[in-house]
Amino acid sequence: MIEVTDEAIQKIIQLQEEKQFDYIRIGVTGGGCAGFEYVFTDNTDIYPDDLVLNYGKWSFLINQESQPYIEGMTLDYVYEGLNQLFKFINPKEKNVCGCGVSVTF
Repeated sequence: MIEVTDEAIQKIIQLQEEKQFDYIRIGVTGGGCAGFEYVFTDNTDIYPDDLVLNYGKWSFLINQESQPYIEGMTLDYVYEGLNQLFKFINPKEKNVCGCGVSVTF
């Protein structure tokens, strides 16, 4: 469903050791100036319609509504100047807002 780079895996492992979570919810939600924003949160609630992608020490939770939008996406962890962040690289994006927070599909 999604690809996760080695850099993102290393950062998730580091965060998981610090925060002690088992699940990361990823997906999209309505919002922002372009229409959708990505979701990336540590989460302990699993819902019946969640897709669970197991990565050993943690699992991604993806709700049913988000699945079509993020299928084929790559999750990366990048250094951009002084900033460090998880970056969603998604070939389904049609447009990104000027601030880079929200996207259109």
